[in-house]
Amino acid sequence: MASTLHGKDILRTDPLTDAELDLILSTAAHFERELDSGQHANRMAGQVMAAMFFEPSTRTRLSFEAAMHRLGGDVITIADPKTSSAVKGESMGDAVRVIEGYADVIVMRRPRKGSAQEAADAVSIPVINGGDGAGQHPTQALLDTYTIQKEQGALDGLTVALAGDLKNGRTVHSLAYVLARFDTELIFVSPPQLRMPARITDGLREMGVTVIETEGLADAVQESDVLYMTRIQKERFEDPEEYERLKGAYVLDSAMLELARPTITIMHPLPRVNEIKPEVDAHPGAAYFRQAHNGVPIRMALLALVTGRN
Repeated sequence: MASTLHGKDILRTDPLTDAELDLILSTAAHFERELDSGQHANRMAGQVMAAMFFEPSTRTRLSFEAAMHRLGGDVITIADPKTSSAVKGESMGDAVRVIEGYADVIVMRRPRKGSAQEAADAVSIPVINGGDGAGQHPTQALLDTYTIQKEQGALDGLTVALAGDLKNGRTVHSLAYVLARFDTELIFVSPPQLRMPARITDGLREMGVTVIETEGLADAVQESDVLYMTRIQKERFEDPEEYERLKGAYVLDSAMLELARPTITIMHPLPRVNEIKPEVDAHPGAAYFRQAHNGVPIRMALLALVTGRN
């Protein structure tokens, strides 16, 4: 039986049903078991993924490419807009219509919010949003959710703190909507200038989610089962001086972790700059590199599900 995700775009996390979310997580777990056992399923043999990355990316692009190769499929890539016809003035709509004839699924990242939706509206093959500016990053949120489930053993009954640049952080925008489906309490930690957008905070509260907003990282560390750190995103600031004032607002070190619960999980979408000291890497709960590795089974699941190859 085909899943409801067959042929579907993955642009945001909020439209996903609970059943679809469960299917993605369980399919990822299945693929991870296959990888751990040394199996290589060729479910995507004969399928082509077009990767259109017009904004810097390491983990998202490479894990999607690794996922497609693990599934036996092929990858074509545009990793620099200067090497595409965009420099000649070609519209994105025209570009994806051309690529639709070359590929079975498109994964794209662009710096403009809403660009993934625009691409999806132009083609009939599935489009997966790899990040659209300060908008959303749904596949990151899904691998984050998968990581929390693995590290904590469950998704219900947790207190999760999201800290740093919550205004511009597309990863936390997407993750908050997923966590709202579970019995979680959310703590938003940020300077006033980088608060979570009110439309998201208000929407979460309307859904019945307990949301606490604070500037105090130390207090959040003490109260949380999961601490999700993010970097202050220099590329999102129009005023360089404001970035310089805020870039060191939150730094997690070993001394602060002495206040934490012994079972805390520490996450970060990476890359980190100075918000997590390297000394924290030795902490048993430091999960950010495991988190990055979880991108492969989650993206294997998404590629297989949207193309009907699961």
